[in-house]
Amino acid sequence: MTQAGFGFGGLMERRPLTPALSHEGRGSFSGISLYVHIPFCLTKCPYCDFNTYQGIEAQFGDFLTAATGEIGAWATALGRPAVNTVFLGGGTPSYLPAGDVGRILDAISAAYPIRSDAEITAECNPNDLTDARCAELRAAGINRVSIGVQSMDNGLLAMLGRRHDADEAVAALRACRRAGFDNVNLDLMYGLPQQTLAQWQDTVAQTVALGPEHLSLYSLTLEEGTPLRRWVEQGRLPEPDPDLAADMYDHARAALADAGYHHYEISNWCRPGRESEHNLAYWRNRQWLGVGPGAHSSLRIEEAGGIVRFWTVRSPRDYARKAAEWTATAAQWASVTAAGIDNVPTVDGLEVIDEATAAAETMFLGLRLLDGMDVGAASERVGVDLLARYETELGELTAEGLLVWESDGRLRLAEDAYLVANQVFTRFLV
Repeated sequence: MTQAGFGFGGLMERRPLTPALSHEGRGSFSGISLYVHIPFCLTKCPYCDFNTYQGIEAQFGDFLTAATGEIGAWATALGRPAVNTVFLGGGTPSYLPAGDVGRILDAISAAYPIRSDAEITAECNPNDLTDARCAELRAAGINRVSIGVQSMDNGLLAMLGRRHDADEAVAALRACRRAGFDNVNLDLMYGLPQQTLAQWQDTVAQTVALGPEHLSLYSLTLEEGTPLRRWVEQGRLPEPDPDLAADMYDHARAALADAGYHHYEISNWCRPGRESEHNLAYWRNRQWLGVGPGAHSSLRIEEAGGIVRFWTVRSPRDYARKAAEWTATAAQWASVTAAGIDNVPTVDGLEVIDEATAAAETMFLGLRLLDGMDVGAASERVGVDLLARYETELGELTAEGLLVWESDGRLRLAEDAYLVANQVFTRFLV
């Protein structure tokens, strides 16, 4: 899951805000996760609604200058908090010119103290992963690769507009291994138009045989405004069958369990100890900073009274111009004790998360983690007694068999609720 697609509903109108940014050493930061959005693709897939573009390679240089400048500007403003994880998403980070990934990581390491064992991930397209590119990513400091395989069926890959075939997906994983990567995620999609259960079973079997450390399995969503949705609406492709998608999910659960994978989040499986640390920060409602066009951030800011969520301008050209303004003015923030995020040139909008929203998000994000959540620890983190706030809802959901209390006090989704998890989560939003 890329950060650019990690959405929250009910965004409020932009309004002036002058909070003090919480600095490392003032008791508010225990470190952040850092997301860098790379907006470039050689071709844009017809199902994708992320903030990505094809045919703008002329902006590579301006983007690199803007992104490295914004990375440093935020470090100044935030007092150089420790960075626990780094994720280069998109878009297609592996499509950047040679050396650019290293320059981005150099900018991060120059601006922030990075945890010595930090997980540093780059999303990659399979046919970008030559031996030379894998060696370059490894030398730059990437220690985890996430490959957009999606399917092992070439017909389905063509329908999805992917620029690789199944053989190239296998070759990409092998190239990663030769470069020394021992932490690789493969993304797969199910519930596709024209996809059969047999095709999915074959994709799962071939993927398991490759032995990746992590798997992310996503059911297709026909996003508004995408060509794929339009093709379905026009009858050029059949409507995906939700019952068949459920069968595919159940098959994957059984097959991956048999292969020794731990199902730790609704859509994610891993070898023991190989959970995605960056995505865990999202699911645990931690703090993260997003840089790049369209990236989102979520930081706890004391003078704002809680969490402030803000997002960057979407246009890569506008982003480059505004990032130059931000870089030029950021130095004055080092001595400022109260500053308005709304005044940051790259920020396009923000919302202050109220107590009710923070409580609800903590519940439904935490319950995505299938080992369960420590409600007491989550209550302390969010500053709300979640057991008291949701006493009625928790009673009803456990009585209905959708939530289960473990003997160690953790609360988790019942297995029968995995396919209807959104119905559980919406109960916390009322």
